[in-house]
Amino acid sequence: MTDLNQLIIKFDYEKNFKDDDFYVSTSNKSVFDTLNSWPKWEKNFLNIVGDKYSGKTHLINIFLKKFKGLKLNTKSLNGEDLNKIKIYENIILEDLDENVDEKLIYSLFNIIDIDNKYIIATSQKPITSIDFSLVDLKSRTKNFLIQIIDKPDDELLFALILKNLSDRQISIDEKLINFIIKRIDRSYGNISNFIYKIDELSLKKRKPIDFRLIREVLGD
Repeated sequence: MTDLNQLIIKFDYEKNFKDDDFYVSTSNKSVFDTLNSWPKWEKNFLNIVGDKYSGKTHLINIFLKKFKGLKLNTKSLNGEDLNKIKIYENIILEDLDENVDEKLIYSLFNIIDIDNKYIIATSQKPITSIDFSLVDLKSRTKNFLIQIIDKPDDELLFALILKNLSDRQISIDEKLINFIIKRIDRSYGNISNFIYKIDELSLKKRKPIDFRLIREVLGD
């Protein structure tokens, strides 16, 4: 087995981990760079799009740590929140979808526009594709600059697998990681689920992670 720390050094694993262990690759670099370029944005309205577990919340927390702001959740948004935003320049609206109070969201967008504030809305699909009923709200979504977190490339897959294993204090050979990368479905949720299952199976069978265990978890 190759020592995990040696792998980290060998593959320059640490050099791309920015701000609180966020790994930057071609899959997310555009979003990362845009957030770090605040307030020099093309528009005050930014929509970060990405699958579940793609790192949207992680990116938002990095942004808030650096630039400050108020984080709101669409599901718990209420009228009092519209008063709270007055003292903040940056407003974060997480998990935006069709199941929201559209009039409240529209009012929020109006306040941000009138007061020249900034908003970052996160969602699993582009805000312009969300099927809002309120015509005025749909029109407002056209004001957003849309930034998409792509599915993980090989580099990011390698880093995420290595990081998840490292967090569980598991050492694994490089060739096993490459074997996983070639076969695993490229979704962020799948990576997390796979690591959980392979760890559980390894503990249950009291065996180190090898090709056989990987195939069993992947269903090969």
